[in-house]
Amino acid sequence: HNVDLITIGNGTASRETEALAAELIKNSNSKGKLAYTIVSEAGASVYSASPLAREEFPDLDVSMRGAVSIARRLQDPMAELVKIDPKSIGVGLYQHDVNQNRLSEALAGVVESCVNYVGVDLNTASPALLRHVSGLQPSVTKNIVAYRETHGKFRKRSELMEVKRLGQTAFTQSAGFLRIADGDDPLDNTSVHPESYEVARRILAKVQYAPEDLKDKGKAADLRKALETLNPESLAAELNTGVPTVRDIIDALGKPGRDPREDLPKPIFRTDVLSMEDLQPGMMLDGTVRNVVDFGAFVDIGVKVDGLVHISEMSERFIKHPTEVAAVGDNVKVRVLGVDLERKRISLSMKPLVTLVQ
Repeated sequence: HNVDLITIGNGTASRETEALAAELIKNSNSKGKLAYTIVSEAGASVYSASPLAREEFPDLDVSMRGAVSIARRLQDPMAELVKIDPKSIGVGLYQHDVNQNRLSEALAGVVESCVNYVGVDLNTASPALLRHVSGLQPSVTKNIVAYRETHGKFRKRSELMEVKRLGQTAFTQSAGFLRIADGDDPLDNTSVHPESYEVARRILAKVQYAPEDLKDKGKAADLRKALETLNPESLAAELNTGVPTVRDIIDALGKPGRDPREDLPKPIFRTDVLSMEDLQPGMMLDGTVRNVVDFGAFVDIGVKVDGLVHISEMSERFIKHPTEVAAVGDNVKVRVLGVDLERKRISLSMKPLVTLVQ
């Protein structure tokens, strides 16, 4: 299968599986091309037993569905996590003690906000992902997928109007969040709404570019520089458009097809496993925050036990709570302060090293 990456869930027997993967990599002839990484498997068991999972993978058993979900979380975390009720992922202490309706509303709002901010590929998105796009109802999302399967890929956003039960209002609300990567109109691969296409074309013309130039990656840097020379205020007056709209269009034209998640830290890929005996005070390691509590954060550094960064070692400045500087899933650089082999405890620090100049 030409496997080049192994994804391991962080649940039961995670460390034993990690040791097995490290041994497999060591004995393989992959020449450095094979690695493994650990991802959160929170909610994977809930998904694997859900009607949606049975619909997606009718021929796989529950454990295999869970394995597919864990692997897909590395490929596209958002597309996979939207299939699970956010409450099943574990959203913090006391989540069952608060008003459940208000919690559900707040979590649904966050999911919808994330999906719309990132944008959705109209030709690959599942109904589970599409239903979180503003303006799209669950029944309509299934019709979109059915249209795609019958007519092939969408070539332009305006084709959405041909989808059964998708009216003008739904199109107006959703179109700006749906992307078409290789369509007939390059503007369909930006966050510019179809209602503003004429304004976008005029802005491009101002800097001697055309929409087709958005497809040419070789021109991207020069286009961005040219757009930066524009004055949004005077341009808005000239085009009879709001200043915020002009700013948003200029930003979108400078980054066609951009996924904002590309700016986030990449997952940590490993090829070997550490043991507690390998750790020495002063060692610098890359780690992933697995849990944040009132007194600090637990960080996975690739050994069987997560290390603790006490709140006093999280920042050089005073912080009231660890969440001010760390969140679950963050990739952080840590320094080993101490290792207690008998009690199986690891003390870590996130404070930067200060070099004293004599």
